[in-house]
Amino acid sequence: MAAQGGANLIYGAGMLDLGITFDFAQFVIDNEIYTMIRKVIDGIKITDEALAVDLIKEVGPGGELVSHPHTFANFRAEQSATSLFDRSMREAWIAEGCKDLAERAYAKADDILRTHQVPALADGVENEIHDILLEAEEKYGM
Repeated sequence: MAAQGGANLIYGAGMLDLGITFDFAQFVIDNEIYTMIRKVIDGIKITDEALAVDLIKEVGPGGELVSHPHTFANFRAEQSATSLFDRSMREAWIAEGCKDLAERAYAKADDILRTHQVPALADGVENEIHDILLEAEEKYGM
């Protein structure tokens, strides 16, 4: 609701116990939720093509759109994609080891911590940051 009202800051990602505790898995879960919120805020395209008006007329009452190429070409872009919230059938979830949301989130957080490579700063950025800090120290007596 806050995002729909124009808020551009969501506070508390990864925080538990009123911010006293931080949890990497909670951070990953919150990030997934924020991604879904951004998808909602982006809105829904209202065009004849996006709404498939001609296709709906063509298929008509009692027809089905699920197997139509238009649906296949567009459905992924229209739903929020998530790597943590399991939308598979129960049998598939069981076959994959019955991992709950927390287990998947801890595994993803662990993978990020082990494999993430921080991109190098562009040329000159480190010097620019250093100059900004020096200026602040001089100005504010730090």
